[in-house]
Amino acid sequence: MSRINTIHVVSPERFDTGTAQTPGSERRAAIAPELGISSAIWGGLFEVEPGARTGVHHHGSQDTVAFVLSGACEICWGERGEFVAHAIAGDFIHVPAFLPHMEINPSNVHPFRWVVVRSTPTPIVVNLPDAVWP
Repeated sequence: MSRINTIHVVSPERFDTGTAQTPGSERRAAIAPELGISSAIWGGLFEVEPGARTGVHHHGSQDTVAFVLSGACEICWGERGEFVAHAIAGDFIHVPAFLPHMEINPSNVHPFRWVVVRSTPTPIVVNLPDAVWP
């Protein structure tokens, strides 16, 4: 039996919020098995509201690539969150597998939004206890 390949266009009203979440943020799947798309990678949107921060988390064996669509953000990582990177609209971000991190929105007015691509078809989100970073 031959498989027919096809192109999928997924409009925002079809994005799936049923994907794994981290407190303080929202992920919306656009390219995922739950949307009937068979792919080796996952794609979607990630948003953090003004003045909010996510919980500390990592993505297991997945590498993550993100493009900052709008806003500005801080990303903390390290044994105690001691390292910080800043990104603004137009920047790309790479988060290595198993790296605990947290995203912070320093703006009290504007959310930040990322386009995210993960290295496996289903996102892995491992939320860590708040006490992991003093």
